[in-house]
Amino acid sequence: MFDHIRGLRRRARRPAWPSRLALIALLVAVLPATTLTAAGAAGRSAAPDSSVSRCSTGYVTSALRLSHVTVSSAVLDTTGSYTPPGSTTPITGLPGFCAVDLTQTDSAGNPIHIAVWLPTNWNGRFQGIGGGGYSCGIVYASTPQYVNPSLEQTLKSGYATASTDCGVPVADQFTGSWALKPDGRLDKPLITDFASAGIHDMTVAGKAVTQAFYSNKIQYSYFNGCSTGGREGLMEAQQYPADYNGIVSGAPAVNWTSSVPAAIWPALVMNRMHDALPTCKQDAFIQAVVKACDAHDGVTDGIIGDPAACHWNADKLIGLSTPCGTITATDAAVMNKIWQGPVTTDGRSLWWGLQRGASTSMIAATTTHGVTTPQPFGIPVGWLGTWLQQNPNWDWKTLTFAQFNKLFAQSVRQFSSTLATNNPDLSAFRGNGGKILVWHGLADQLLPPQSTIQYYQNVQHAMGGAAKTNSFARLFLAPGAAHCAGAAGPAPTDPLAAMVKWVEHGQAPQSIPATLTNPDTGAATLSRPLCSYPLVARYTGHGNTDQARNFTCARALSR
Repeated sequence: MFDHIRGLRRRARRPAWPSRLALIALLVAVLPATTLTAAGAAGRSAAPDSSVSRCSTGYVTSALRLSHVTVSSAVLDTTGSYTPPGSTTPITGLPGFCAVDLTQTDSAGNPIHIAVWLPTNWNGRFQGIGGGGYSCGIVYASTPQYVNPSLEQTLKSGYATASTDCGVPVADQFTGSWALKPDGRLDKPLITDFASAGIHDMTVAGKAVTQAFYSNKIQYSYFNGCSTGGREGLMEAQQYPADYNGIVSGAPAVNWTSSVPAAIWPALVMNRMHDALPTCKQDAFIQAVVKACDAHDGVTDGIIGDPAACHWNADKLIGLSTPCGTITATDAAVMNKIWQGPVTTDGRSLWWGLQRGASTSMIAATTTHGVTTPQPFGIPVGWLGTWLQQNPNWDWKTLTFAQFNKLFAQSVRQFSSTLATNNPDLSAFRGNGGKILVWHGLADQLLPPQSTIQYYQNVQHAMGGAAKTNSFARLFLAPGAAHCAGAAGPAPTDPLAAMVKWVEHGQAPQSIPATLTNPDTGAATLSRPLCSYPLVARYTGHGNTDQARNFTCARALSR
C-alpha cells in the first residue's frame, strides 16, 4: 500500500508513510527517540566517587526514602550492551551506566515498575519519558525515523533518565483490557495511575534516585513524549507544574475522550454503508486531494501545507477506473464522511475527521481477501467496548450510528475529568518558570491536529493572549508529517534541543528544524523550518525547495 502511495504522492527518494505495523511498534514497547544534540549545554558531571559502591541495591535502598517504593536491583553496566527484559535483541553502543529498577505500589496495591538509568558521564540533567497507546512504557530502545524518547537515546545523550509502566501490562497496550478488574468492574486506581499518578510518581522516584547517586544536584529536569507521552507532558504541566523545567509534548492525545472514540468513525462509516474502500481506491483519493491542494502554500512539493483550508470533494473521482474497480458515488460518499469526521444522527459535528492528505493506514484501514472489510484500530475498539461498556468481547461490527452517538457522549461525560487533559490554565506552570513546546504533524493519521490547535488557542485565551503565552508555551505544526514521524513532510529533528536552549539560555524558538532522511544512507532528503504558531514556512522564491534555508517564517497565504 505505502509503496503505491509513495509513487502517487511524492518523489521516490522520500520515505513512505509509516506503516501500520511500524506505528504499532512505536506504540508498543519500542518507542522512538530523538537525537539530543544539545546535551552538553549543562556541562558534564563526573561519575560518583565510587560508581560501584553507589550502584548497588543496598546503597540505593539506604539513600532512597520514599514510601511504597522498593529497590528491586541496581547494577553497574559497562559492557556497552543491554538486553531489555522479554527481548532477545540487545541495545548496543551504550555508555557505562547504573541500571536501577524500582517497584512502587499504589493505593490498591498494584505494582508499578520504574526503570532509572544513570550514566557515569552525566550532563547534569534529568529526563522523564512518556509512553504510547494504553501503555506508559517501559521504553528501552530507539526506533529510527520516529520522534519519541527512549532510555537508550536519553542515556547516550548524557541524561539521567526514567521510564515507567504505570502498572499497566504491556500485552494490553492496544486493548486497554487492564482497565477491568477480574470481576468486570473498572480498576479506578490503575486508571488513575495510567492517566496521571504513574508519571508523576516516576518523576519523584527518578529524581530521588538520581540525586542519591550523584554528588552534584540536578541542574535541569525535562519531560519528553509523543502521543500518549504528549498527553502525559500536558498532564504534568497542568497537574504537577513543579516537576519539570521544560516539557516537549508531541502529537498529544489531548481531548482523549473525544479523539479516541472518534477514531472508530471511518470503520463505522464503511461498515454501515456496506462499502469498505480497498487500498487502491483510498490511494486514488489521497493522490487526487494532494494534487488539488498541494500548491495552495506556494510550493508544489507533494505536501498539503494547510489541510484545514483544503475542501476538495471526493465526488470529483466518481467514475475513475482503478486496479480495484471503478470509484462509485458510494465510495466518494464514504471518503467524504471519513474526512468530515463523526457527526450525530441529526448531522451535528462531534469531532474532527481524518485530515485530507493523511494516510488511511491506521483508522481507515481495510483488508481484502476476496471481500474487502474494514479493520479498525484496536485502541478505539477497546475504549468503546472495555472502558465504556465493560465488555472486552464486544463486537464493534454491531455498532450503529445512534449507539456511537451515545457512547461518544458517555466517553466525554464519564472520563474527561480523568483523561481529557485539556485544562488551559497553565498559570502555576508558568509561575514556576516552566516552558512547554508542543508540536503536531498536520498529516497525523491517528490523532487530529485540530485538537491540539484548539487546545493551544484555549491556552492563549486563558493565559492572557498570544504574546504572554509565547513567553512560556509555543506550538509548532509540521505539514505533511504523520503521527510522531515524518511522512511526505518532515517531523522535528530534535525538539528537546530547542527546549534546552529556551530553558537554559533564554532562547525562545522562533522555529525548529525538521528533516527527512533516507533510512538506508541517513542522508537528508528534505528539510524545512517548523514555525512558531501561527506563522508558517513560506518559500522565499529562490533556491531548492527541499532545503530549509530557502524558507522563512511568515503569515500563511490568504486564499
